[in-house]
Amino acid sequence: MLRVVRFAAVMVVVVGLLCAVPAFAQGEAAADAPPAVQVKYFDFFVVKGGIIAYLLITLSVVMIALTIEHALSIRRATIVPPEAARRTKALIDERKYLEAVRFTAEDPSMLGCVVNASLLEAPNGFAAMQRALEETLDDRSSRLYRKIEYLNIIGAVSPMVGLFGTVFGMILLFAAIHAADSFPRAQVVADRVSIALVATFWGLAVAIPSLSMYAVFRNRIEVMSSECALTAHNILSVFKPTTPTMAARPPAAGRAPATAPTTAETPHA
Repeated sequence: MLRVVRFAAVMVVVVGLLCAVPAFAQGEAAADAPPAVQVKYFDFFVVKGGIIAYLLITLSVVMIALTIEHALSIRRATIVPPEAARRTKALIDERKYLEAVRFTAEDPSMLGCVVNASLLEAPNGFAAMQRALEETLDDRSSRLYRKIEYLNIIGAVSPMVGLFGTVFGMILLFAAIHAADSFPRAQVVADRVSIALVATFWGLAVAIPSLSMYAVFRNRIEVMSSECALTAHNILSVFKPTTPTMAARPPAAGRAPATAPTTAETPHA
């Protein structure tokens, strides 16, 4: 929960800075320029981009929502909760197997699901328990990987949408030049180029954090999955059969011990 609060605080600070910098720059420009030439940042960074800019802004909102949701769901408290691990380990050590099965069945974490699937295979032997553990762990990990894949898709598509806006703006510019049969006025050129630049800006602004957060969550899933596997093996280690050593193994039937003397070696009286 503390990480989520920190993340939210960072987002608030970043958004505040992004809002404060244009306002500060606009205030500085307003001090030296007449109202007719004051820069309207919302118009230049959003309105000039047209429908493509609004589409990319919508993708940025989706990206932020997914990031917050993943930050809440992909963490140690929901994958490998320490309290659940201690409780399950204590129940198994006390040989309260039915209570352990009930407890893990009600535990929504990945650890609870993995241990429960393994305990249900206990009547079939330890090898079946290990197989159930690995299969359930792979299934839950795959679900988390598919869950964060949307961030990867947004990060890959956003630059392409921005590039589409860039090409669209340049096409409009050359169309204006062709229609005027000469180089158009500066305002017309600025309007067409704005579409290209604003679309490229928003495409990069969405893709960079989206791909960054995808890498962070993917690394977190790998670490948490490994930790879940180690914790589950530690909890279920009491079911592992012990292999007898060579020293404790009895001699084969009909074979004399190696230390027994033969008839030829028996001394004569």
